[in-house]
Amino acid sequence: MLDINSAESIIEFAKKLKNQTLRQACGIEIEKHGYKGKGNFGQILEKFYFGYEPNSDSEPDFKEAGIELKTSPLKTLKNGEFRSKERLVLNIINYLEVHKEEFETSSFWKKNAHLLLVFYLHDKDLDLLDYLIKLVEGWQYPSEDLKIIKHDWELINQKIKNGKAHELSEGDTFYLGACTKGSTALKSFRNQPFNLEQAKQRAYSLKQGYVNHIIANIAQEETAIYGKIIEKPEILDVVESIEDVVISKFKPFYGKSAEQIEQELGLELNQKAKSYFANLTNAILGLKLGQKIEEFEKADIHVKTIRLKENNLPKEDISFPTFEYKELIDTDWEDSDFKNILESKFFFVFYQFDGQKLILRKVKFWNMPYSDIIEAKNIWEAMVKTVSNGEIVKEVTEKGVRKTYFPKKTENRVSHVRPHARNAADTYGLPVADKLTGLTEYTKHCFWLNASYVKDEIYLK
Repeated sequence: MLDINSAESIIEFAKKLKNQTLRQACGIEIEKHGYKGKGNFGQILEKFYFGYEPNSDSEPDFKEAGIELKTSPLKTLKNGEFRSKERLVLNIINYLEVHKEEFETSSFWKKNAHLLLVFYLHDKDLDLLDYLIKLVEGWQYPSEDLKIIKHDWELINQKIKNGKAHELSEGDTFYLGACTKGSTALKSFRNQPFNLEQAKQRAYSLKQGYVNHIIANIAQEETAIYGKIIEKPEILDVVESIEDVVISKFKPFYGKSAEQIEQELGLELNQKAKSYFANLTNAILGLKLGQKIEEFEKADIHVKTIRLKENNLPKEDISFPTFEYKELIDTDWEDSDFKNILESKFFFVFYQFDGQKLILRKVKFWNMPYSDIIEAKNIWEAMVKTVSNGEIVKEVTEKGVRKTYFPKKTENRVSHVRPHARNAADTYGLPVADKLTGLTEYTKHCFWLNASYVKDEIYLK
């Protein structure tokens, strides 16, 4: 029997959902109410399994027990392990009120301190009533995570107090993000208290990497592949942030060559291996070789090792994953992979050539400023227009080289587009055939960060 005053009772009642679908678990109730396919997975679960009307109340869903119900889709890896399909969106950020709050008594903490998580397998070929529920568990944050989440919340709040709610980015923080919520139409813009410029509606969210950590925890998957930077949570009481901890581990090695660092750490690494710099980074952080950095994985941090020439210019531009042409024009900017990457947090490790040696110069946590994201958006828009219009190839030279209309380095300070493929025959399909050549597929391309941008805006700043 469900006791709505007891967190334990609610969680046990929810666990009966495991390996069932909504149709199996709530079938009679759904039929009785004449369900017509309206609502999302969570709303149906609230109404037809737990028996309460979905709401957007600032209180937790189970107010008496202080529990908030959250549902989220899973995908399955080839090895059978589960991973999150997306970030976990929590409550909307009320810009006009949140700046008056302290974390411990905030509306965020009241609502999300204790979560009841229901993870289901997403399958685009099935009705959502037939999605299989795989994991169900209550979740409260471990103390070391909570310290980082509190710091993230305070950073978001400080940006609002500074009149910069319109510049919020998921790259600002580690585990708790401020993700855009709602359509891109004007109705999704909100007033902010200390600036007349309206800001996009955003919600607190647990980053996808952090949700994966929760899933592994609930599923009791082997976690030996992860190593922690912060073994003792108390360290976060005496330093400002996790960033300070990481940088302090690298600073003693500034000005030393990769070989010197190896010797000091008692290592013998294969310098020709692709994993060489990743292994060196792990060793500096006190992790075993080959381990993933738990805190970085939870925070979806992109680690980039940059080799600088003697004039401080990176040896190469920075590539991002290839995009599919059809997906590019079917996705709006807010949901685009490019914007998501640009809004991420990065960790740069800079080595500089000194003759043949590579010297560690510095490390830096970085996320792209709002104004630069807007500048990079121009490149994305140009690509969408070019692909949509079928205007890919500008000319084919006598030697058979195809010159494209894709945005070049000279056209944008931040980014450009160029090939990222094994060879010209490594292609993706085009949504519209190219007007000049009639091609229906084209060599894989991706967005790149300009080396000059990395030098001026990341390394030298």
